[in-house]
This record gives sequence, structure tokens and C-alpha cells, in this order.
Amino acid sequence: MNQEQMDFVKNGKGFIAALDQSGGSTPKALALYGVSEDQYSSEEEMYDLIHEMRTRVMTAPSFNSDSIIGAILFEQTMDRKVEGHYTPDYLWQKKGVAPFLKVDKGLADEENGVQLMKPMPNLDDLLNRANERNIFGTKMRSVIKEANAEGIKKVVEQQFEVGKQILAAGLVPILEPEVDINSTDKEQSEKILKEEMLKQLDSLNEDQNVMIKITIPTENNYYKEMIDHPRVVRVVALSGGYKRDDANEKLAANNGLIASFSRALSEGVNANQTDEEFNTMLENSIKGIYEASIT
Repeated sequence: MNQEQMDFVKNGKGFIAALDQSGGSTPKALALYGVSEDQYSSEEEMYDLIHEMRTRVMTAPSFNSDSIIGAILFEQTMDRKVEGHYTPDYLWQKKGVAPFLKVDKGLADEENGVQLMKPMPNLDDLLNRANERNIFGTKMRSVIKEANAEGIKKVVEQQFEVGKQILAAGLVPILEPEVDINSTDKEQSEKILKEEMLKQLDSLNEDQNVMIKITIPTENNYYKEMIDHPRVVRVVALSGGYKRDDANEKLAANNGLIASFSRALSEGVNANQTDEEFNTMLENSIKGIYEASIT
């Protein structure tokens, strides 16, 4: 583990950029960027285009450690290059931004009101590759759709079980038990989730430090106990489908909670914009998210 990166991620001012769209979410991300499905004819071409988009974001002047402390990458992005450097090395050496890797393989079918992560039989191999590529931490997502105590308990147990495997590999896991913003009992789900998360956090050893990525809570500052927990490096929030202005407003009302936005970060940027237009739009986006993250 890179201690300089750990100190920066734990204490730095800013947010984490989520650049980890993969598989089924890639066409949607490209469409929002102004690239329609008729502009590519294979998966390879699709991933080339999404890497071009990510490269344009990462190389923008405003994308740097003044506002951004980390960036979450898709597995393919980790193995591709930006300006002649492997992406993780480019982020840290050229931008001062700590690189993270999305490691989950998607969601299982809904059961007990939740979607667990699909099995990850090759996780150890992926973690070895992540270390070779100088990745700092990882991220993995589950989804909670209903306030089902049994389902939420399984989500949290799975997140921590896999998280310990990641810690053993020398990486810092971001545990992401997302609560669906459209859930009719979102607040009750958050109550059960916090109880289960604190139980698991209290059981960790002193050398087992994790990050947490959650949906912005219904009640402001509801996750303060997790933010202040000695085993938690940082708690970050996903935009969850909220428009950027709404997400920023909700985030700013939660002290110590910082952003890890994907769609909200790239909202408004377009493949057809000039570099000046693109960079100005991204700079304004980064500024707004940063300001909401330092409250």
C-alpha cells in the first residue's frame, strides 16, 4: 500500500471521480456523451470510444489533485494508456490523483429486496494485476431496493467478506451498498444498513481500514458515526441518478461526506464540443462537486 496515497485520500480536500462504467452501462454513458450506438459496430470499438472519452476527462486541465483525490477505473481502463502511461500511473504521477479499480462483476438477480454481487472467482488474480498496475484501492457495488433486514444483512456481510480479501492483498476496498433512491422505504433501509455496517466495522482489526460508498441519506448527517469510525478511511456518496445540482445540494448538507459521482460528473460534456467548451463545462462541474464535498 502506498502510504503517501493513503494520507492523501484520508486527509485531502476534494472528491473521487467515478470513471468505471462497464458492460451494460457503457452504451448509456456514450449516448449521454453524444455517441450513439450506430457510431460503433463492435464491443472493441465501443471500449475504444469510452476510453477516448475518459482520456479527454482525465487530461483536462481542471482534472487534478486540487479538487480530486481519487478516480475509479474500469478493468480495461487500468490496462490502457493515457499519454503513454498506464492509466493508474498517469493519474498519480501526472495528476496527483489516487487510482481505484472497480472489481465487481455486476449484480445478481434480486432476492429479499436486494441485489448481491455476482461471484468473483478470479478476484485474487485481478487483485494481483491491480498491484502490478499500482492501483491504490478497489470498489464493488451491491443494491438495496427494499427495507428487508435479511437481505440488507447479506449485502453487508458479502461486502465485508470480499473487503477483507481485498485488504489481504494490500489494497483499500470501497464497500458500496447502494440504497436505490427510488425505494419507497429508503429511510428504513438506511436505518437497517447503518446498524449492520457499524456492527461489521466494530469487528475489524486495527489494520483493517476500509472506505464506504453510499447513497446520500434521507436524513442529513445520518452516517456521521460511520464517517467518524476509526476503521473508516473515508465515506463517499454516489449521485444515484440525481441530477448534478440536486446531488450537490443534498451532498453539501452532509458534513464530512464527499462525492464519488459518475453521471453527475460528466453531465453536460459532449463529444461534439470544442476542447474549450468541453474543458469549461468539466471545470464548472468539478468546481460544483468539490464545493459540495468540502462542507
